[in-house]
Amino acid sequence: MTRQAASDIVYDWNSHDTHAPLWPHKFALFDETLRDGLQSPSVHDPSIEAKIELVVLLDRLGVDHVDIALPGAGPRAVEDGLRLAQEIRDRKLRIRPACAARTHLNDIRPIVEISQKAGIAIEVMTFIGSSPIRQFAENWDAARILKMSAEAVTFATQNNLPCTYVTEDTIRSRPEMLASLFKNAIESGAQRLCLCDTVGHATPLGTESLVRFTRAVISGMGLDGQIGIDWHGHNDRGLAVPNSLAALRAGADRIHGTVLGVGERVGNAALDQLLVNLYLMGALGEERDLSALDALCSLLSRACNVPIPYNYPVFGTDAFRTATGVHAAAIIKAERKGDAYLADRIYSGVPAAMFGRRQEIEIGPMSGESNVAYWLERNGVPASTEAIKRVFAAAKCANRLLSSEEIMHAARGGEAT
Repeated sequence: MTRQAASDIVYDWNSHDTHAPLWPHKFALFDETLRDGLQSPSVHDPSIEAKIELVVLLDRLGVDHVDIALPGAGPRAVEDGLRLAQEIRDRKLRIRPACAARTHLNDIRPIVEISQKAGIAIEVMTFIGSSPIRQFAENWDAARILKMSAEAVTFATQNNLPCTYVTEDTIRSRPEMLASLFKNAIESGAQRLCLCDTVGHATPLGTESLVRFTRAVISGMGLDGQIGIDWHGHNDRGLAVPNSLAALRAGADRIHGTVLGVGERVGNAALDQLLVNLYLMGALGEERDLSALDALCSLLSRACNVPIPYNYPVFGTDAFRTATGVHAAAIIKAERKGDAYLADRIYSGVPAAMFGRRQEIEIGPMSGESNVAYWLERNGVPASTEAIKRVFAAAKCANRLLSSEEIMHAARGGEAT
């Protein structure tokens, strides 16, 4: 059967307002997994081989930038950062490397050295706290922050490295302080400003307000379109992904994330979820191939010892798995129409195949006989009336899904244990 046009079978309220385009500008994606992500107290620092594989997969997925290290953290960070820069160079990857640094020259010098040894430019992401609570705790005054910031940015640009000025805890910083810091950094040579929700305080409305304020500062300097704006969000209130999307809508042109959202405390914006949502919203173009996202999440899980929750969006084990009779019956009917497109969407807002997954039908106490017949047929077991009834009866007596062994045992005439 010829597949119907998507608009004939799915009405999308998400895009009903044709007068307000979701993405009026170009933007880039920045991965922080190998720097901010590794600051989680629960993750393992992966081997250099795993780090290389992760960068290669990020490149394959079209991620634009990757933070490869915080060289000021010690010799291993320097060594791994150099190796990753060399791999990006030798493999001719499109992804561009960056390194984080405090606004200390001793943090930036090793980035300059890595760049010179690898023979490629490495973006310097130099950061300092800007919120009043941070200033109070550190006994910093505005003059000191401005001086340290100007010295760091100037040093990076004098060594011919692109520089982004990063204000920690931007979302809780006073507008007059931010305006002063932003102007100081731009006048010292910063090409981008990175707005940080370091403690996960922001809401989407707050995010939009901060981005628009920053755009106004840049505009007031007569530099519209010449200074980039990054958004870097954490997930303490569970809003990191929606905040990142709000930042894009408000005018940010690069957003940060980590694979599976790993990072300090409850983590960062999940890069994988951002990619899924941006693709489904039409912001990445239909030609983007995201089928390697499942492999990326699995790699991060293994290499960093991060279990993926069973109900994690898209990449959890239950994301496309159902044992509910009504849901399964609808999927089965769609498949029997020979319509994979329909089957992948009838009870799923995210098409599994698009992201390297598939729909799975299981058998449990809420299943119908159609689940049983489908499972038996897919697993090469004759779906006789008797076998279906035996498995169905076993499922209704259970308090969980039946395992493959239990289904086979019941189908052959035994009882599920």
